[in-house]
Amino acid sequence: MSTLLDAIAHLQPVDSAQRLFHGRGGRHPGCEDWTLDAYPPVWLLTCFAPVDETTLATVQAAFARRWAEVAPGQALNLVFQQRDEVRAQTRLLSGSVPEPHTVVEDGARYKVHLLRGFNHGLFLDMAEGRRWVRAQAVARPGLTVLNLFAYTCAFSVAALQGGAGRVVNVDMAAGALGIGKANHALNGLSAGASFLPHDLFSSWGKVGRGGPYDLVIADPPSYQKGSFVAEKDYPRLLRRLPELLTPGGQALLCLNSPKRTEAELRTWVAEHAPTLQVTERLPNPAAFADADETRSLKVLVARRPD
Repeated sequence: MSTLLDAIAHLQPVDSAQRLFHGRGGRHPGCEDWTLDAYPPVWLLTCFAPVDETTLATVQAAFARRWAEVAPGQALNLVFQQRDEVRAQTRLLSGSVPEPHTVVEDGARYKVHLLRGFNHGLFLDMAEGRRWVRAQAVARPGLTVLNLFAYTCAFSVAALQGGAGRVVNVDMAAGALGIGKANHALNGLSAGASFLPHDLFSSWGKVGRGGPYDLVIADPPSYQKGSFVAEKDYPRLLRRLPELLTPGGQALLCLNSPKRTEAELRTWVAEHAPTLQVTERLPNPAAFADADETRSLKVLVARRPD
């Protein structure tokens, strides 16, 4: 626990959503199950293994000491989540969580919900991907984008803020898309985005009718029973990609599974979408540094030739 406690002892108040401690990356022996995130004005502490109350009390006390030093008189808002692959238990350890709760990243505002569900409305590890999408839209005003597995549509917000002309957001979960609509409203984006609650693998027709697109974003779950299993469904997705892209169009291919390497994703592209050329792998945010970067979040850019 020493490295986690040391990170807490040196934390400072922050004003943007970000990861502060990434034990999951394997660079902090003894803390492999722990992460610490800032969703201002709330801190989120997560453990991916069972934890006893004594240990949790030790961490909470360290937080309280440090917060009294750097933010005297301010409430410490601390949420704890213990989770595994099938369930999550979340509780408020101290302070409160605003409702609605919005956070900022690169000037964009997003709704988050820390006290319910596995996920919180914004995946912090994809910050560099959103920056890349915004930069592509700046470089090509009017860019058309297909955002698959859109979740709460953060990629869409980034694209439209950069100057994209049109974004089609597709996700099975209508509730997530509802939050996505709210995210667009939060950022004053009243036009340019459409929202399609749809099971991609039941029919590609609805998606194809809006294309082809200059950019296709594919950020699926690595495993979600009943909707996506990477080993089976990523190849199915890749086989459809070339027809969805304009000549010279690009695809952002994301895979967040420590069980699957970058080489495997590249092999899937070569086998199932051989006309696409992988041009680069985007870096992950520095806070997400991993002892084995081949198994950390993989974000590849692939291009359809002109």
